[in-house]
Amino acid sequence: MELYVYYILFATIMLFAVVATLLVGMSKKNREGNPQYDQRTKGNWSRLTWIYIAVIALGYLALVVYIVQSNS
Repeated sequence: MELYVYYILFATIMLFAVVATLLVGMSKKNREGNPQYDQRTKGNWSRLTWIYIAVIALGYLALVVYIVQSNS
């Protein structure tokens, strides 16, 4: 399989994860089910941001390792 296919697959999965997280976090049902969620948004968003930074960094690292090993 061509390398660009992996890039497209990786970007698609990342985009889907971001959109799904935002939809769940901002859904009306979520706000009604947990009214304290809106009061703690700063902490929630900062934790979520750090999780995304870590996952994206690890994903890129895994991709680089894969590319380097596949070219060897």
